[in-house]
Amino acid sequence: MTTLIKVAIAGVAVWWAVAGYAIWKWGPGLRKRAVRCPEKKLRATVVADQREAEFGSLRVVDVRQCSLLGAAQPACSKQCMARL
Repeated sequence: MTTLIKVAIAGVAVWWAVAGYAIWKWGPGLRKRAVRCPEKKLRATVVADQREAEFGSLRVVDVRQCSLLGAAQPACSKQCMARL
């Protein structure tokens, strides 16, 4: 019986670790995303700011960095956000 309780506690701890990692990995915040830039017709890597739009769903609200622009802040129309 004691072994069964230890296994159950270990299982719950593993589940919490997996759930915490999933929220950290795919949850809100800054994330690197690969997109196709509609203005320059090239592939680009962007740092997108994801926020919670509704319960259980995320949407990109801003693009913070784009590989096509180097270190400059994106001042374009950010049409690639529609594709994220």
